[in-house]
Amino acid sequence: MQATHRPRPVFVTGLVLAAGASQRLGQPKQLLAYRGATLLAATLQTARSCRFDQLLLTLGAASLEVRAQVDLRGAEVIENAHFGSGCSSSIGAALAVVDDRADGLVLLLGDQPGVTPSAVHSLSDRAVTSPLGICRYGDGLGHPFWFRRDVFDDLLTLHGDKAVWKLLESGRYAVTEVPVAGTVPLDVDTWQDYEALLAIDARDTAEAGA
Repeated sequence: MQATHRPRPVFVTGLVLAAGASQRLGQPKQLLAYRGATLLAATLQTARSCRFDQLLLTLGAASLEVRAQVDLRGAEVIENAHFGSGCSSSIGAALAVVDDRADGLVLLLGDQPGVTPSAVHSLSDRAVTSPLGICRYGDGLGHPFWFRRDVFDDLLTLHGDKAVWKLLESGRYAVTEVPVAGTVPLDVDTWQDYEALLAIDARDTAEAGA
């Protein structure tokens, strides 16, 4: 009788980027008040609920304050001394400690608490065989992103902010767009962004209680 072999479960690493200096905001956006805690705490709670096989978090600017004020349980923290050179440096620092078993990486932004676990699950389920994956919201493309292991070497060559977008748009790899309900979640770079985020949250809370 011929033995049957079950496929190995997919191993997914989650990476939350939270090393930025918040220059446009003027204070650590990771620590902005949000839902009774902080912006970063909300994003990490989402990441934990996704039950990644490995969860990484990059810190840089305001690292001491973040460690003192945010619950980082469940995440392996990577300090990025080169955070001033952009998000790509944080991705590079994290790739050095990605588990050898990882089939790929889901990228999340620490200042984007509106990303939902269902969006993450849809992405990791439907884009897992693709080199690159991105969410297609009703009003455009947005995070989270998926990067299969064979793209990691190219990720290491990126420089500055928004470089992952250039890779996605380069045409070098097939990109799977995964439909996700709603609009692209806000990421907080300015006070106007933060005020808009709070307004959206207040509206959603009111509608849920109606």
